[in-house]
Amino acid sequence: MRIALVGAVEASNIALKALIEAGHAPTLVVTLPEDASARHSDFVDVGEQARAAESLIHYTTDINAPDTIEALKLTCPDLTLVLGWSQVCHKPFRDIARHGTVGFHPAALPRFRGRAVIPWTILRSERVTGSTLFWLDDGVDSGPILIQRLFPVSADETARSLYDKHALNLAAMVVEAVALFETGRAPRIMQDDRQASYCAKRTPEDGLIDWNASAEAVQRLIRAVGDPYPGAYTWYRDDKIHIYHARRLENSDRFVGLVGQVQAHTERAFIVLCGGNDCVEVLEWASSSGKRPPVHCKLGSMQ
Repeated sequence: MRIALVGAVEASNIALKALIEAGHAPTLVVTLPEDASARHSDFVDVGEQARAAESLIHYTTDINAPDTIEALKLTCPDLTLVLGWSQVCHKPFRDIARHGTVGFHPAALPRFRGRAVIPWTILRSERVTGSTLFWLDDGVDSGPILIQRLFPVSADETARSLYDKHALNLAAMVVEAVALFETGRAPRIMQDDRQASYCAKRTPEDGLIDWNASAEAVQRLIRAVGDPYPGAYTWYRDDKIHIYHARRLENSDRFVGLVGQVQAHTERAFIVLCGGNDCVEVLEWASSSGKRPPVHCKLGSMQ
């Protein structure tokens, strides 16, 4: 089977490796040039692995551009897999492959269509999510489902742990999908639009911590927007402080102060008072200035 793979992120590379190891190296790999890597915080250059597998490579920033369409047509794919690409694939692109074009979404479609799905899954305290391969259509994440794997979301889930679970699922699912196409058993399970929900785009600025929120909410934000995404942060004057890991502090009522105020240093890091008179202990952090964490000052927006 002749496969075209489109992708430019960690999960794309993991899926590519799985296909190669299963004896299904793509005929063509479409990916971003390195100078466009800023489009994805989890960008990976899949070119090295593709070249080693003797796949043709086409670099583009526009999946619907005439030269991209032509590159795809020249390889006559039976199946196109779009696994980690932020643009909508228009009908001329989708119709080239003999069997059609299949995309990946890190949610249990029809729920959580849209952008920034992994952070939103954690921010919304979802208990169950899913990895989905689905047929691309004119909508956004709205096409019939090919394969879906549901799994629980851990109470302490981080963006990294959830991303890795989806990537592991994807590696197995793409191999399973190829087998379904080869045997003529690839299903098209229509989505129930009545059950659909939609996730809005997030930007790096959305990682700014609101210390008026509860300690639980602050901790959840830190877990949701960390690696491989830009991360949570706060300011002390003009010093940007990235916070990678924090825990809710027991017996927070021992500390009396202002919301957002650093109450004390601990052996591991420092304690900040949140809304509701709860505190978080910041355990992993980095400062743009490289200084020690400030003491008894108020954190917040840039001053």
